[in-house]
Amino acid sequence: MKGAIFHGPREPLTVEGVEIDRPLEDEVLVRVVASGVCHSDLHYVDGYYEVGAPSILGHEAAGIVEEVGSRVDEFRPGDHVIACPSAFCGRCDYCLTGRTHLCPSRPARSAEAPARLRWHGQPVGQFLNLSAYAEQILVHPNAIVKVRDDLPLDRGALIGCGVTAGMGAVLNTARIEPGSTVAVFGCGGVGLSAIQGARIAGARMIVAVDVHEHKLATACELGATHAVNAGTVDPVEYIVALTNGGVEYAFEAIGLKTAAEQCFACLRSGGTATVIGMIPVGQKVELEGSSFLSEKKIQGSMMGSNRFKVDMPKYIDFYTQGRLRLDEMITKRIQLEDINEAFRAMKAGEVSRSVIVF
Repeated sequence: MKGAIFHGPREPLTVEGVEIDRPLEDEVLVRVVASGVCHSDLHYVDGYYEVGAPSILGHEAAGIVEEVGSRVDEFRPGDHVIACPSAFCGRCDYCLTGRTHLCPSRPARSAEAPARLRWHGQPVGQFLNLSAYAEQILVHPNAIVKVRDDLPLDRGALIGCGVTAGMGAVLNTARIEPGSTVAVFGCGGVGLSAIQGARIAGARMIVAVDVHEHKLATACELGATHAVNAGTVDPVEYIVALTNGGVEYAFEAIGLKTAAEQCFACLRSGGTATVIGMIPVGQKVELEGSSFLSEKKIQGSMMGSNRFKVDMPKYIDFYTQGRLRLDEMITKRIQLEDINEAFRAMKAGEVSRSVIVF
């Protein structure tokens, strides 16, 4: 099969032939139909987070089951599935208390077993137990969920990470209330999903913040009631004035220290800021200490606090009902060979989401 090989930080990925193993008794082989290009992968390409090389990145995939191991009874060949980086063991304290997204024991092959992926005879790292920038993925059953056959899989791929992280942060982590005021910093795939989650949850005011006008236009199309260009206007001053004191909920969906600080600063008393983005390792978020006297809160969100085997079918229902709009989030459909150009376009702010279609 073809896969995009990661050779190290700040080096281009190369599309080459990769060997993939047959499923063991508790594994599933999936033919990837579509894979979203997520900003999280760019953090590793740019060296802000570390991953071993060689490896295959990618974690936002949808596809069709080709083969299952002898002990797998949840899936069968022909099933349409979405993958999720929140693979879970099902046995640890987090899993047994319903917080599978925090599972520290992601199921993977043992060191004694052969590698799932090989390139030129050497093992290839499987990123987040998925490695979705490839024509096939070999995964544990607790890394995928079966979905309805009529879901277009190029749109379903977005649910694998961006939608789940953004909508989940609103619906599961923050649990906003109907009639709330909300601000979302960053209008990429995750931010647009947070905006849609706020709309679905019944927020009465949703302020989108970005530095690209075309992204703000898309945000308004998908549910934002107001938009502010942080490149020309101080977003905190704008939001505080607009809301007469600040919003009740704010979400950071970029992974920037400054945006996280602004996210907290635009809260009203008693408000909650939720950081979804991956702020680079080693950076500190600085907050005004006296703000905590007014009961302002800041928290993180790991993949939208998901229970993806339950959440993703709900999100698909939202899509088929016309309440969650995925088509508008896809800026480009590309080939695997275009992966480096997709990263360039992402860094330049040209796209909301690029999707690799195999």
